[in-house]
Amino acid sequence: MSLDVPTALLERAEAGPVGDAEFVACVRDSLPYAWAVVSEVAADLDRDGGDFADHAVPPPSEAERGQLLRALASDAIRGALERHFGVKLAFQNCHRVAAFPPSAVDGERYRAFVSTRGQLLNQSPELRDC
Repeated sequence: MSLDVPTALLERAEAGPVGDAEFVACVRDSLPYAWAVVSEVAADLDRDGGDFADHAVPPPSEAERGQLLRALASDAIRGALERHFGVKLAFQNCHRVAAFPPSAVDGERYRAFVSTRGQLLNQSPELRDC
């Protein structure tokens, strides 16, 4: 799933740089499921004040899974979301999204989440084709 870029925003991008606020609004409107998941983990992290919050519920359909993959596989989208929410995002499997405060990136929990071991330990047969 690509972004649904309004004509006016595309014209501004053709003319020069576009600010994060406009880009983030385009992402929010184009990828509502991904936006909801990232918003949720960022809000959970902010509310709970810990060093980690995650969302591990599989998406309800392939369309939503596609949104999540698109948002987190794109450096531009992921970076804009991280700046907007003030978090560092991490991603496992095809749906597990975690948010960390930037100060926790060098911490044990973040390193464990993004490690090859962490990825291997979060595999299961039902996720093989996700």
